Formats: sequence, C-alpha cells, structure tokens
Amino acid sequence: MISAGGLKRKSKAASEIPSSSLADMAFLLLIFFMVTTTFRKEQSRNWEPPEAQATKKLDAKRRDILHVYVEQNGNIYINDLLVPPEQVSAVVAPIYEESDRRLVVSLRADRDVPYVHIDGVQKELQEAGAVRVAFYTNLEQRVARAVR
Repeated sequence: MISAGGLKRKSKAASEIPSSSLADMAFLLLIFFMVTTTFRKEQSRNWEPPEAQATKKLDAKRRDILHVYVEQNGNIYINDLLVPPEQVSAVVAPIYEESDRRLVVSLRADRDVPYVHIDGVQKELQEAGAVRVAFYTNLEQRVARAVR
C-alpha cells in the first residue's frame, strides 16, 4: 500500500496457532482411539487351583506380572499363547530383560497337574533368569471352608 509518506508495511501474519478448533480435534482423536482400541481378554480355563496354608497377594504392577498356565496334559500357555515346554526360557528371557528384572511370574496350574510338568517349567524359568515366581492358589476356597 502506498500512503502519503511512502510505503506502508502490511501487518505481520499471526504467529499464534489458532486454538479455537484444538478442543474439537482432541475430542475427535479421543473418540477415534476409544473406538479402535481393543482390550485383551484372558482365555477362560476350567481348572481348580491348588490349596495352600498361607497366601500372599501379589503387589507387583499388572504390567510386571507374566501369567504362565500349565495344563494337565503338559501344555504351557504364556499369556494365552501356547508355548512348547522347551521354548519357555526363550520366550520369558526377553520379557524379563525388558521389565528391568522386575518381572514376577504367576505360575497357575490345576491341582491335578503332575509335578514333572511344574518342575520342567521351573527349570526353564531359572534358565531364563526369572527367579521371582509366585504359585497361584485360590483364597476364596480356603476362606469359604473356614467360615463353615
């Protein structure tokens, strides 16, 4: 633009990001992630946990707990993934290292599983370096019996 005294500069472009639509975009992103996220459900198993004289609740964070299921026929599931018995250490070792050695293995087995299967899993866990192992027992059964 030309004025009486010479050239006049245009006003500079605004250096701010318009925030009027930011809330709308955040809301749409929130809806998108809520709709597209799937939550993993544990596979239901028909098993009866063993009894114990004393039980202590695990106080580790959920992400630091690895669930290992041993079935009567010797099948081993790590977080619902079927793993051959000789591959347990190969699967657990990297997970144990990723957790900065905070991993707690929750070993869940039916009360009728032969001990040879449990012993094999324990040896594989030792080979992987995962030494924090908790054996799952059912507290509700013992409490119900004590109330009777």
